[in-house]
Amino acid sequence: MKLHNISLNNLRRRKAKMAFLTIGLMVGIATIVTLVTLTRSMAGDIERKMDEFGANILITPRSNDLAMSYGGISLGGISFDQREIREADLALIHTIENNRNISAVSPKVLGGIKAGGRDALLVGVDFESELRMKQWWEIFGAAPQGDGEVLLGSDAARSLEVMAGDEVVLNGETFRVAGVLAQTGSQDDALVFAPLKKAQMLLGKEGRITLVEVAALCSGCPIGDMVVQIAEKLPDAKVSAIQQVVESRLHALDQFRRFALGVAAVVVFIGALIVFVTMMGSVNERTTEIGVFRAIGFRQSHIMRIILLEALLVSLLAGLLGYAAGMGAAKLALPVMTQGSTAQLVWDPAVAAGSVTLALLVGLLASLYPARHASRLDPTEALRAL
Repeated sequence: MKLHNISLNNLRRRKAKMAFLTIGLMVGIATIVTLVTLTRSMAGDIERKMDEFGANILITPRSNDLAMSYGGISLGGISFDQREIREADLALIHTIENNRNISAVSPKVLGGIKAGGRDALLVGVDFESELRMKQWWEIFGAAPQGDGEVLLGSDAARSLEVMAGDEVVLNGETFRVAGVLAQTGSQDDALVFAPLKKAQMLLGKEGRITLVEVAALCSGCPIGDMVVQIAEKLPDAKVSAIQQVVESRLHALDQFRRFALGVAAVVVFIGALIVFVTMMGSVNERTTEIGVFRAIGFRQSHIMRIILLEALLVSLLAGLLGYAAGMGAAKLALPVMTQGSTAQLVWDPAVAAGSVTLALLVGLLASLYPARHASRLDPTEALRAL
């Protein structure tokens, strides 16, 4: 009789126990697959969402600042030798080594204007890049489509007593209010936004930029290197990373991964314990059978191979079923975990291969001692039970 036939026959005879063993290991593998898949899917979703929260690299004109004090009293400070950012130089940002990590570049020009007889702050922006960077903006109306249209913050619209579709006079020139921003709770609420070229003309700053925001966050992006690379391309500008935003985003992603690894380790241990206890119980029940095998000439290696082959078959089945169950659970849990967002489930062949491999390793390692114990049974002691 071949060894694999003995293993298969034993699995058929002990269906209930083998089913319990398969389910126990399957639940462990399914839990790991669910956690890993949810973590990767949620990390991708968080990454996309956090990319919507604006810039993490800020480019401003370089200047020399001098703090002034007299008699222990601070008199503020002055800036001199202030340089400007030329709009033509912005194309250099896309030539840095890590340019593939840049998702949006939003130049701005700022200046004070008269709006409807009131003082206001005008911000000239490239609306295409600005809206891509600030996807949380909610606009009542529409974004400006031409040079004759502007976008107002909620406080600015309230102060000027206008709404979408009305007209407003900026520095003596009439503009149509294309839309009004919903309340954001930031400085955007008090601003008047106009197309970049038109704002430069109104402020007399043609070809000049006040500041540039760069959105370039992705998991593992070398923000520090990108700051250095941009600074080399724009020597007359000050380039700085908003470290708090960068670190908090990457820390959030790292916490998800650590949580999954910690829970996975606990589940693997529990799964191994279930396999060990079940296989030891099976060996103890089969003492007489093993004694007969030894008495008719089976070697210790044969006994071990029979036990390990049973564990291998059960583990393989548990790995396949665990992957399928885990992906199903992840698909059901993802909308709940992401609160109905558009997060997409990550299907990775490596996870499938890893789940089967892990099931095989756990099953074989946990069955190694029971198999060794069975192979060392004394045939005479085992046959006394007959």
